[in-house]
Amino acid sequence: MEKIISFRKGDKMSFGFRIIVEGDYACFTRPELKVERVSYDVPTPGALEGLIKSIYWKPAIKYVIDKIVVYNPINFMNIRRNEVKSKISYQNVRSKMNHGGKDPVIYTSECRSQRASMILKDVKYGIEFHFELTGYQSNHEDEGEEKHYNILKRRIENGQSFRTPCLGCSEYIARKISLVEELPMDEISEEMIRMGDVDLGFMSYGVSFLDNGQPINGDWENPKFSDKANTLYYRPHMINGVIDVKKYKNDIMG
Repeated sequence: MEKIISFRKGDKMSFGFRIIVEGDYACFTRPELKVERVSYDVPTPGALEGLIKSIYWKPAIKYVIDKIVVYNPINFMNIRRNEVKSKISYQNVRSKMNHGGKDPVIYTSECRSQRASMILKDVKYGIEFHFELTGYQSNHEDEGEEKHYNILKRRIENGQSFRTPCLGCSEYIARKISLVEELPMDEISEEMIRMGDVDLGFMSYGVSFLDNGQPINGDWENPKFSDKANTLYYRPHMINGVIDVKKYKNDIMG
């Protein structure tokens, strides 16, 4: 398969892909509704970037979502389940490993809470994206854009990932990811076509970390990153099931 997108902008080379992602369930949580999870109607670019990073990620590249195609009708379902509201402390684990002492455990019977969620079901999305060089390089001289392109292409084709790709929340896994040369527009459902031009309102675009992806201690071998970040928003339109994300790049608000 040849390169789908290959262009140079300034001093940055960009390589692009088109993939189709399918799943039984998805949840792209609205940040304004935190107690009870409610999904957006469509994926956020940040969630899709995270899905791709689950397949392949390096500090030297960043992913940019250009287009989202919503193939299946937008169907919601409500679920209620028990969730654990605490997590094991990383510091307690390190302390146990280094010095022994009390086991770093939590007891689910003591920290269980019931939460409702409104999630999407039977989802299928087409994603057009590219990656750009960030300028952060390791000591490997052969770590160029061609190498990153070939590794990502091979991993998508072979179904490889270093963590399970998910559709929003980690429990809603991507059942199938396919690399394609063109996104099949004739497979968009009639229901999506009939919706025409839909104003999706203000949506989360993604998260911008203040450390800009660089370890604050300057050590890539044992990196420490800042948790400080701003949520970016945009106001896209979905036209006949297609969201032209790159069209709104200049309208992103932090």
